[in-house]
Amino acid sequence: MKSTIKDVAQLAGVSIKTVSRVINKEASVRADTIDKVNEAIRQLSYEPNLAARNLAGTRSYTIGYVYDNPNAYYVIDMQNGILAECKDRGYELVIHPCKSSSPNICDELKNMVTKSQLAGLVISPPLSEMPEVLQALAEMDLQFVRIISGSGKQPEATPCIFVHDHEAALHITEHLIQLGHQDIAFISGDKGHRSTDERYNGYREALETAGIKVDSDYLFEGQYSFETGVKGAKHLLSLPKPPTAIFACNDEIAAGALFASRLMNVEVPEQLSIAGFEDSPFSRQTWPKLTTAAQPTNIIARKAAELLISQVVAQRTGKGKTVQHQHFEPDLVVRESTQRVQQ
Repeated sequence: MKSTIKDVAQLAGVSIKTVSRVINKEASVRADTIDKVNEAIRQLSYEPNLAARNLAGTRSYTIGYVYDNPNAYYVIDMQNGILAECKDRGYELVIHPCKSSSPNICDELKNMVTKSQLAGLVISPPLSEMPEVLQALAEMDLQFVRIISGSGKQPEATPCIFVHDHEAALHITEHLIQLGHQDIAFISGDKGHRSTDERYNGYREALETAGIKVDSDYLFEGQYSFETGVKGAKHLLSLPKPPTAIFACNDEIAAGALFASRLMNVEVPEQLSIAGFEDSPFSRQTWPKLTTAAQPTNIIARKAAELLISQVVAQRTGKGKTVQHQHFEPDLVVRESTQRVQQ
């Protein structure tokens, strides 16, 4: 027979309510009590009955993750990170892909939250950057945590996980400049994603600080896709004066740029340096492997879920909630796709 919460309470020598507080990681439980309960859970291989918990009353032990992102690697890392935290905290996860461009996106999210009886949501770009979505969720009095690109210098009224894309892009561009490159092109991701603007601004700042003019001929607008990388690199390498380096807005774009370079018999990195962003599997599956900025998506996702569940617990225990934020700056990873410019 499966162990019950009553069995855990008896073995640990505490009340059932205390076991529940430990499972939900409420802050008021003493450390030695937490250790006793966790040891009892381990010995009994106890797993909370999530369905029973959700049916027992108005409290929901299910959170959701909604996204609109064509990058499968990003989505999988997000799901795995949130799932890991849910498993540790005894919560279920509902995953809901959607189209942010849909005119009915707010109604769709409201219906999903209501039908699934969610306690809260983790939302990632571009949904996390859309005022109409944020307003719709606020009207439902729903706990949610946003993953957004930015440094958090501007105050935010809701809990956020800030990813410092600007600073990371600046460091990538500085790396290319230090290698002697001055003709550095930029292939952008989708308009409407704050990450696109933040990464471009970091690129521009690094050039301007080094006294290098931003050349509009070296700017190519696109989407976060392999195809954009192919089209962008073909265009840039066909210019009368092609760039000696390309900074792509993500690794998928960079992989496409590398593919196009090969088609045009341009050697990487001997004739052209290429850098990406995110450190996705794309950056390690190419040859040469891509210089990039390591964005710990799995960890970011887990921290978002941790922050969300803490907000939910605080609301339930009547302790109120304070707006909390977390910050991540992707780290520069130098690989074989960039080298000193050839004179």
